[in-house]
Amino acid sequence: MESIIKSEPSKVKSADAPYKVTDDVAGIKTLFVNLFFVGEPGPGNPWVLVDTGFMGFSSSVKDKAAELFGEGTKPQAIVLTHGHADHVGNLESLLKDWDVPVYAHRLELPYIQGKSSYPPPDPAIGGGGMAYMSWIFPIGPTDFGDRIKAVEDGDTIPELPGWKVVFTPGHAPGHISLFRESDRTLLAGDAFVTTNQNEVSAVATQRQEFHGPPAYFTCDWDAARQSVKKLKELKPLAVGSGHGVVVRGSDLTIGLNKLTDKFDELSIPSKDGRYVKQAAVTDESGIVSMPTPISFHVARTVGVGVVLGILLYSFWPKRDDD
Repeated sequence: MESIIKSEPSKVKSADAPYKVTDDVAGIKTLFVNLFFVGEPGPGNPWVLVDTGFMGFSSSVKDKAAELFGEGTKPQAIVLTHGHADHVGNLESLLKDWDVPVYAHRLELPYIQGKSSYPPPDPAIGGGGMAYMSWIFPIGPTDFGDRIKAVEDGDTIPELPGWKVVFTPGHAPGHISLFRESDRTLLAGDAFVTTNQNEVSAVATQRQEFHGPPAYFTCDWDAARQSVKKLKELKPLAVGSGHGVVVRGSDLTIGLNKLTDKFDELSIPSKDGRYVKQAAVTDESGIVSMPTPISFHVARTVGVGVVLGILLYSFWPKRDDD
């Protein structure tokens, strides 16, 4: 009982960062994607890293680890919810200093062991600037070789006792979430997100909304729909997702119930998206077949405009009274 109370989600105070899930699950945001540190804070305490975030943030990851667990710390393991570039962006850099095992689902291995690229993004799904820009995002493959250890649905990772692997495909063929039954804490990855990841404005403000996985990189909507239902049935009390802020208690229950009931309305911006009517077919080797591409010349043009707009806003000289 003591361990349950220690990390009960309701004990996390509102003054804490919006990426702190429980007393022993802390997160940080790297550009627009979250990663999590699982372990009781304190010098020398054991911990596990879940995902590695957007590339170029390895120093931020190490700094947060040092803050939580002491200088020179390293995790006992790294767990990947999936291998999309924004979730493995710092893995190569971190593994240069951290000789630790890396876990991912068996069906993710082709994409992170150099065998197959991911199904291409779907800018035609629409829904906002992030979707329009998605054609510029890398789809791999990356190759981490035999550093990756395969896990399956229901497994317990040795370095992460008390947590269960939950197979939640759809956004990626081998996507997993992590669930701790003792206090019903969920790390959902991108199985569902708590902001509208398709819109640049929502991403920038981290406006709390419940949506299915980021639409522009979801390659199997039927599987994604079932994965959200599977996670709802776990009745989580606190969730940290790959995009958006931590949500707890009744807000989480209501949000997940609504998302499950209105999944298509809340998650699929356009019925004309490439993978909406026909999923990409994948197996242990990677891509088997994909539906016919949909023209996205308009999306490409809008995406270029969004990128240029962001750059101009970032570098345009500001007046003192701006």
